[in-house]
Amino acid sequence: MLREISAAELKQRLDSHAQFVLLDVREPEELALARLPGALHMPMGEVPSRLHELAHDKEIVVFCHHGIRSANVVQFLVQHDFEQVVNLAGGIDAWSADVDASVPRY
Repeated sequence: MLREISAAELKQRLDSHAQFVLLDVREPEELALARLPGALHMPMGEVPSRLHELAHDKEIVVFCHHGIRSANVVQFLVQHDFEQVVNLAGGIDAWSADVDASVPRY
């Protein structure tokens, strides 16, 4: 089952300085439009070849534009023995709409 976190819940986690990896799986041109500070950028297509960059013992919150690609990455990571993986429901678009309007919507 896919675990998800809302944009508001992510904001609370960030504000409390919780320890986790924020993984942005969008394409570089999307990153140029809007970004979340502190996120590790790893486009979806690069995830399989860059698995070694992710720690199995840390929680990973994955996001994309609307949450579809990131949900696929979450499923892929779970299949590769990552147990603490969560999808940002609604992606960076939800972040902009619900938490921080200064992050551009596209």
